[in-house]
Amino acid sequence: MDNTTLILDIFGLVGIVATIVGGFVVVRAAKEAKTAEVWKAEAEAQKARGDRLQDDLTEIKDRLQRIEEENKRLVQILTAIDPERLLLLRHQ
Repeated sequence: MDNTTLILDIFGLVGIVATIVGGFVVVRAAKEAKTAEVWKAEAEAQKARGDRLQDDLTEIKDRLQRIEEENKRLVQILTAIDPERLLLLRHQ
């Protein structure tokens, strides 16, 4: 075997190794990109759930405020009609 053949064989092996390493890098990059997509989708879903919960909480606060205002009006009406009955209800 002469030096030219040896050099060509070495280059051939190096080419094969480079192809394998390149393939590995491509597969790993694709896996990482897919993982990033999955995490991004999960983050978006969590944000959407958080936004819905925030909207629900705001609605609950608004309802509570309306109920409290209505209760104040009802207490005023009951007090105007029969103040003693209101005292009895509060002490029960």
